[in-house]
Amino acid sequence: MPRGPRLDIPGVLQHVIFRGIERKEIFKDEKDYQQLLKQLSCLAGGEGVHIYAFTLMPNHAHMLVRPLNTSLSTFMRRLLTGYAVYFNRRHKRAGHLFQNRYKSFVVEEDKYFLELVRYIHLNPVRAGIISDVKALSLWPYSGYAALMGKRRYSWYDPDRTLSFFGKSRTEARRRLTEFMRDGIAQGKRSDLSGGGLKRSLAVLPRQEKSNLQAYDERILGDGAFVEAILAELDKQEKKNKSKISLNTLLERVASHYSITKAV
Repeated sequence: MPRGPRLDIPGVLQHVIFRGIERKEIFKDEKDYQQLLKQLSCLAGGEGVHIYAFTLMPNHAHMLVRPLNTSLSTFMRRLLTGYAVYFNRRHKRAGHLFQNRYKSFVVEEDKYFLELVRYIHLNPVRAGIISDVKALSLWPYSGYAALMGKRRYSWYDPDRTLSFFGKSRTEARRRLTEFMRDGIAQGKRSDLSGGGLKRSLAVLPRQEKSNLQAYDERILGDGAFVEAILAELDKQEKKNKSKISLNTLLERVASHYSITKAV
């Protein structure tokens, strides 16, 4: 079943994933990693898009973002198109660099913010690229180094995450380190890549069918959150449909009655 349209809602947290075509490398060396970070410095931060977690892997990347005055689709188009042009030119290749379109999942923030910060930043450890959490704090291609005060990115603010772990940065970083270490044993969390509660009606007893929650593969959250997001999306769509320019309206009327619009 194909994925539905993106849920591009300002102010709502999103988990974004993009991969190389056929799972091939999108970063071949340090210069490639630095180029994407450079583009993020131009596109993220301020009142446009906030980034709370990111990890750049050889053939894919994860980000936890909040689009504000810049839509997620605009931000990602600029980021990926600009990087693909750079990558193809530098490595003397042609064609698509990324596998299909990027994936994005709307996130219920209260339940999943910290879980996704941990999950995204532990990707290099799970993949065996980085040995442990201590080494991860020095790795420059994820936001964890910035959270631990080892790196600084002008477009990346660690305060939102650290505020959950303590009043002082020293205490917060100590407790964050423990939280990260606890997450290693969890392994890969497929439940953190979208989808509300989904169960088959066919196998449920009659008394349980009334307890089913709304589900959408583009949303990570419980049934009430899914319903709220879909209601907001419907509200936006109705609002956008009502905004038809005078020129567009004249063109539609002219087309309907087969007449020529005056110039």
